[in-house]
Amino acid sequence: MFENLQDRLGSILNGLTGRGALSEADVSAALREVRRALLEADVALDVVRSFTDRVREKAVGAEILKSIKPGQMVVKIVHDELIEMLGGEGVGIDLHAAAPVVVMMVGLQGSGKTTTSAKIAHRLSTREKKKVLMASLDTRRPAAQEQLRQLGAQANIDTLPVISGQSPTDIAARAVQAARLGGHDVVILDTAGRTHIDEPLMVEMADIKKRSNPHEILLVADSLTGQDAVNLARSFDERVGITGLVLTRMDGDGRGGAALSMRAVTGKPIKLIGVGEKMSELEEFHPRRIADRILGMGDIVSLVERAAENIDAEKAAAMAAKMAKGKFDLDDLADQLRQMQKMGGMGGIMGMMPGMAGMKDKMAAAGLDDKLFGRQIAIIQSMTKAERTNPDLLKHSRKKRIAAGSGTDAAAINKLLKMHRQMADMMKMMGGKGKGGMMKQMMGGLAGKMGLGGGMGGMGGGMPDLSNIDPRQLEALQKQAEAAGLGKPGGGMPGLGGMPGGLSGLGSAKLPGLGGGFPGLPGLPKKK
Repeated sequence: MFENLQDRLGSILNGLTGRGALSEADVSAALREVRRALLEADVALDVVRSFTDRVREKAVGAEILKSIKPGQMVVKIVHDELIEMLGGEGVGIDLHAAAPVVVMMVGLQGSGKTTTSAKIAHRLSTREKKKVLMASLDTRRPAAQEQLRQLGAQANIDTLPVISGQSPTDIAARAVQAARLGGHDVVILDTAGRTHIDEPLMVEMADIKKRSNPHEILLVADSLTGQDAVNLARSFDERVGITGLVLTRMDGDGRGGAALSMRAVTGKPIKLIGVGEKMSELEEFHPRRIADRILGMGDIVSLVERAAENIDAEKAAAMAAKMAKGKFDLDDLADQLRQMQKMGGMGGIMGMMPGMAGMKDKMAAAGLDDKLFGRQIAIIQSMTKAERTNPDLLKHSRKKRIAAGSGTDAAAINKLLKMHRQMADMMKMMGGKGKGGMMKQMMGGLAGKMGLGGGMGGMGGGMPDLSNIDPRQLEALQKQAEAAGLGKPGGGMPGLGGMPGGLSGLGSAKLPGLGGGFPGLPGLPKKK
């Protein structure tokens, strides 16, 4: 969502960081561009004005003039003010109340209230082990109550049985009573919406609030609607009194202005963001992480969290054991490609890696989109078990059969085999003897500099077990990464030689089949 803004701000701030000294005119010129970029991203005018005024006030003064690298100082000030504009610290759903805690979902029709209600229920039941009851108060939209029932069945969440003819306020009262009798920790009320704000809707919301006494009132807003979402939040807050916001469709191609404006305009925290259609694709909103992504600093913490959710611990341990022996067959390659798809594809991972945001365009230009993974997995699935274990069996006639089965051609199969061959060679080197293998050395250096201990699978040291990382350790991870130079523009990857520019341009080894510009690992010799 923030790609255009990221590109604009990145180019503006990069122009500042390369200079030895900055004048007031330089800062003013840069801030004019920042102001224009934010307005084009559909951020509210008064929010933009106060943001640039605060940055100018801090940037043009003794503090900046005495700095060794004034440009870097301006980047830091912009970064800090961006975090402040987004709300400072992340705020989750507040469940500190007597059970059952009532969460009331409000918003316009089509914003995704029903789906978001189910996502929140799924999140609370799986992550916080809460017993949740969902109730649909939408008596106007056909099949709205049936939709929530089906989502509940899909996510294994209890839903309130439907009694025809009941009013929304009566359903709300019955839901709270049923949750109390059923021993539920949380009851989620999915209210009705309209295509636009009208008086009957507001009266109904007020009545439901009075009858159910909700602890949280969450406004669900579509982030693609831009400034309309900000006006909507203001109206609901004035009439009903919301406690937080949930933004849906944050994975869309909107300009991101709603997300940047809503906290500043309403004073209410953005608590959750919807980043996809799946039940698990709901994330907490962390202002620091969003600011880091917008300024191209990556988001290591979210990447680790996503990995912890998607990586199969048993498969990871088996892979580590195979790598320690230097083995890597086509089944292993297919597993790696599937894991990358689960974690958001190449683009999603690159956007979270420090210094890698600019690589996405180069990869797209080289034809490197996420469909490539699907094609490569299709090729591997069209092979027999023996062929996947021993690719040397693949002669012309077999390749012809595989190409027909996967809808590709011999050239695509040859690229995949070449990529696998080089990756297999790499795995042999990484799992080789002497000082525990190259992989252990590199991972150990990375984990050591970031203050993370523990072993992983059969590798005997280095990276921690992602599934058992303490949440507080995760929160501290970003600061540790920044201190190690990992989260700064132009900083190197600790444990990988500290080369400038994040991961871009490291080493000369490249992965064939992934285009010409994909960076390899440092220190690996060219294949002869």
